Amino acid sequence: MAPKKVVIIGSGPAGWTAAIYAARANLQPVVYEGAIIEKNRLQGTLPLGQLALTTEVENFPGFPDGVMGPELMENCRKQARKFGTEVVTDDIASVDLSRRPFKLTPREGEPFEALSVIVATGARANYLGLPSEERFKNRGVSACAVCDGALPRFRNKPLVVIGGGDSAVEEGTFLTKFASKVYLVHRRGELRASRIMQDRILKNPKVEPKWNSVVDEVLGDDKAGVTGVRIKSVNGGADETLQAAGMFCAIGHTPNTDFLKGQLKLNEKGYILWTKAGRTETSVPGVFAAGDVADDYYKQAISAAGTGCMAALDAERWLAANNLAH
Repeated sequence: MAPKKVVIIGSGPAGWTAAIYAARANLQPVVYEGAIIEKNRLQGTLPLGQLALTTEVENFPGFPDGVMGPELMENCRKQARKFGTEVVTDDIASVDLSRRPFKLTPREGEPFEALSVIVATGARANYLGLPSEERFKNRGVSACAVCDGALPRFRNKPLVVIGGGDSAVEEGTFLTKFASKVYLVHRRGELRASRIMQDRILKNPKVEPKWNSVVDEVLGDDKAGVTGVRIKSVNGGADETLQAAGMFCAIGHTPNTDFLKGQLKLNEKGYILWTKAGRTETSVPGVFAAGDVADDYYKQAISAAGTGCMAALDAERWLAANNLAH
């Protein structure tokens, strides 16, 4: 069997955009969109990516009235297939990037070869792991203030942010634009964020920190969604209930890079390292990275789609430069 010209691993905005561009360049891309298995459900890595787990998306250009996340991603998938993308509903379990062509081994089926690879497997948000948290995901529980903070359910209502690092401070500061009050719940007695960011949020009159505390339960009902959280002191103090319309987890993300087994250089946070400014090239020539698996800063659907486009163009030009595009 001849090697595939371009294999795209992942099926979020980055993966589908890469597929659309690669297909229109006659590169016959193959997308491994992920397997429909319990492991992927639990960690949020089912086909169609994180957006398929959200409800209304209001900040994606071209949809002035918003669009449902699953609908947006299904349309991206249809568009990629329209131009000839082959879609495989399976995971890539392992890769060998030390040889050429590259060797890819799916979870099911036989290993095969690829001339170029675009990794677009994303990064999954870290949650607390509470059953009540899982119950109210997308009904008041979120891991992205920029994505969801402006939604009507959160406007002019008290909100809770979990965490103490830069991400938590950024999320909390952003939410003060919409919330009536922001509770910042942190398990320690001081923030880990940079000093200037700490000063900014702690001086905001809308923000009330809850030190040395952790969330014990997310409260709510089927009609209203989240109505509050119960927090407990790590020092043995009394439990406290905070009335709130939403809870935002800002305790980091985990990039989905386990299958690479260290074959690509990662940054200090574990994200794939882009080795050239303004390009999607990785430490292995012919392997490109797009979306949140490499972007630890913006983490938005539109920026992921943009780097998906870039990765497809980078792959196309790399194949041409190495006389592999025919």
